[in-house]
Amino acid sequence: MLKVQCLAPRRLVAEWTPHLEAAFDEAGITASLGTDFAPETVDYVIYAPGKGAADLSDYTRTKAVLGLWAGVESIIANDTLTQPYARMVDTGLTEGMVEWVTGHVLRHHLGLDQHITRTAPDWTHAAPPLARSRKVAVLGLGELGAACARALSALNFVVTGWSRSPKSIPGVACFHGAAGLDEVLTSAEILVLLLPSTPDTENTLNARTLALMPEGAVILNPGRGALIDDDALLAALDAGHIGHATLDTFRIEPLPEDHPYWSHPRVTVTPHIASETRPETASRVVARNIRRVEAGEPLLNEVDKRRGY
Repeated sequence: MLKVQCLAPRRLVAEWTPHLEAAFDEAGITASLGTDFAPETVDYVIYAPGKGAADLSDYTRTKAVLGLWAGVESIIANDTLTQPYARMVDTGLTEGMVEWVTGHVLRHHLGLDQHITRTAPDWTHAAPPLARSRKVAVLGLGELGAACARALSALNFVVTGWSRSPKSIPGVACFHGAAGLDEVLTSAEILVLLLPSTPDTENTLNARTLALMPEGAVILNPGRGALIDDDALLAALDAGHIGHATLDTFRIEPLPEDHPYWSHPRVTVTPHIASETRPETASRVVARNIRRVEAGEPLLNEVDKRRGY
């Protein structure tokens, strides 16, 4: 019988256990799921750390560490991780991200805030343009970014996408490299950030790149907080060059109560809710990876620690 150790906060273990057990049964996996096995006896680790990194150095028999989150920057920075690591890629995560992104793109495209927050009668606002006249850019064309780009294209937005390496997505004009990034930003009326957090992507939006964007552009960041130079964004918002920023991820979470984002009139803060991992679907991903490794097949969504994603 396989031993599968859950390294996660207690509340998550309680929430996930019945779904994981059901997924194991469905996949024909005979396993004992626990939280206090001796590390040297553990075959697989299910990883969703709370505060601080877990010490994985004693898990000498462990064949793979299976993450429950899409983000990987905290785990790959853990020097005790020597085992293969699989990040979570799941239909529930993807669907949740697509819904958050399309919802907020439509919100800003249609100018809904001016009606929702109106405090006095006003019948003077013009109709918004059609989606076919609105240019939306997605930075990061991995699993989540590509899904969002396709959904926005299906709504008839003019969608461009950027990634570090070349990508091809039907209905999306794809760019890559430094020159490609500048070209995408120059036309981005609404910008969606879904890049991974790596040393190369930190401060992708900075004073120089923000200045490239059209006057009044909107930024959505459901990706990673480190993608944005916060001081540069606040300066661009104060100057009116950036019209609004809707932010779901931050360098420090929870976002400190005294952070200027909370009170800025051109900023919307959402508490890292753009894409939650749903245990009822994600547990099957965990089970599938265990079944694959036991069958001698490669892990799905294994992270390249050198590249950072």
